[in-house]
Amino acid sequence: MSVQDAALEERSGPVDVVVLADQLEAMRDDKPLSFWRIALIRLRRDRLTMAAMIVLAIIAVLSLGAGLISEHILGVNPDATDLLATFQQPSADHWLGTDSLGRDQLARLLYGGRISLAIGVAGTIFTTILGISIGMVAGYFGRRVDDVVMWVINTLGSIPGLFLLLVVGALFNLSPGALAILFALLGWPFISRLVRSTVFSIKEREYMIAAQALGSSDTAIMWRHIVPNVFPIVIIATARSVGNLILAESALSFLGFGVQPPTSTWGTMLTKAQQFILIGDARHLVVAPGFMIALTVLCLFIIGDGLRDAMDPRLN
Repeated sequence: MSVQDAALEERSGPVDVVVLADQLEAMRDDKPLSFWRIALIRLRRDRLTMAAMIVLAIIAVLSLGAGLISEHILGVNPDATDLLATFQQPSADHWLGTDSLGRDQLARLLYGGRISLAIGVAGTIFTTILGISIGMVAGYFGRRVDDVVMWVINTLGSIPGLFLLLVVGALFNLSPGALAILFALLGWPFISRLVRSTVFSIKEREYMIAAQALGSSDTAIMWRHIVPNVFPIVIIATARSVGNLILAESALSFLGFGVQPPTSTWGTMLTKAQQFILIGDARHLVVAPGFMIALTVLCLFIIGDGLRDAMDPRLN
């Protein structure tokens, strides 16, 4: 039995109307009632989370289609400069205006979103793989292995993350891929702590002892019995992690130590725009990338809260 199933069975008190409605809907659909089924039903009823998912999907589709949109709809090259068309206000020719080099702001915004989202998603994937693997090994084997892992986690936790990013950014010319790997190397301790604490709570349960008695290897036990139990917690954490990495990339690029030009990200666009923020005709350069960063991170945080509510029956 998984941790989620046990949590559903251990609930006490009066009948939960939400759970009863979920059960009736599952029975009406002739499908077995499971933890994931209940979570999906609750998630579909959360209008705010569903709206955030739709907005985030639209942003992702527009960013992935930046090349087609720029070529066939906008009819511009995001890197093409025109010194006779600098600081133009939004118009029919340039929907979000132009920057200090006459480049189309909307085209660069779409290309920048593709890089920013790619860094956030790739960094989160690397972080999750490292965090689950290290946290699971530390919690399952314990003793000296756990001591070593916790020593590394506490050491990394004692170093300010932004300061370490600035040092690495000053020493190396970071590409988007290198920046994603750097975020993973610095961000895995948080996931590892969550996984480690969950493994400690379930490794002495009866089905774990039974698996060991049947001769299952440590690797099989970890991947067949532990990973399914920690996966819901990791999903919730990764939704917020993508938003945090986008903010970190934007902050690092804004300070001049992130992805370097001519590669466009939302952070580098803000860096260039800050030089002209006091110019009345150039203030529009700050609005678009700042709004996209805020909107994307807000959607990711809302999705994280919605997943938490859907996957934790005690919150309903």
